Amino acid sequence: MKFFRNKLAVTIIVLSVTFLGIIFYSVKRDNKSIIESGAGSVLNPVQKVLYSVNNSVKNFLDFAFNFREVKEENKRLTERNNDLETKAVEYDNLKNENDRLREMLDFKNQRSDYDYISCNIIGKSGGSLLEGYTIDRGKKDGLEVGMVVVGAKGLVGQVTSVDSNYAIVQTLLNENIAVSVLVESTRETTGIVKGYKDSNNRLLAKVYYLPIDSQIKEGDVILTSNQGGIYPKEIKIGQVLSVEEDKGKIMKNAIIEPYVDFNKLEELLVVVPKDKKNIKY
Repeated sequence: MKFFRNKLAVTIIVLSVTFLGIIFYSVKRDNKSIIESGAGSVLNPVQKVLYSVNNSVKNFLDFAFNFREVKEENKRLTERNNDLETKAVEYDNLKNENDRLREMLDFKNQRSDYDYISCNIIGKSGGSLLEGYTIDRGKKDGLEVGMVVVGAKGLVGQVTSVDSNYAIVQTLLNENIAVSVLVESTRETTGIVKGYKDSNNRLLAKVYYLPIDSQIKEGDVILTSNQGGIYPKEIKIGQVLSVEEDKGKIMKNAIIEPYVDFNKLEELLVVVPKDKKNIKY
């Protein structure tokens, strides 16, 4: 049995070599004999199968090699894209910080009759915006209760508690903070702004005690008035959303949206009057 199996294998190999030889020989000949043509017609299907198999193997090998290269290239591009995204985020952060610092520098330059202490927020006091922030400056830095705190976009609030190396700042959103204001369009200085929460629980502010004949309107800008000398004059507070008359129709009130986004505060300035002898915090 082993002899016959070996003989069969040899026969198959010989026939295969013979067929292949005939294929190559017939391709090179221009004029085919009747026998060659017959052999060609018999071998054509085999030749097609062999060509198809060879082409499939070649395409598979090309795909395998190219897939490896494409995969490596995709990895490089992914890493490059991640690197560019990281740099873009860093650039945006630096740009935003630079914009904030430039606005604060402009604020200081426009009000040179005050000194300023820069500080950073290190936490929320009581875990709520209504309770204010904890800042990284205190008595050793010259802070006192009642001092005004501003950000790049406008008025933030007041220092309400001071320790040796930290302080608490309550914001305009708290009803305990009252600020004398100036209506930019009418130049009225009778109003007082306090924190206010509307029916949708939005934390806003409200200007009280405006005269009944006030011409204040939606879109007007509300500024600090500097009455009492605590607040530098014309610090931006917010923009009027709506105006209402009280029930007795003896005065008007205005709901305003603060310019400061209290969820996005970072760097702050504590305003220190150069002459504090006439100021009672």
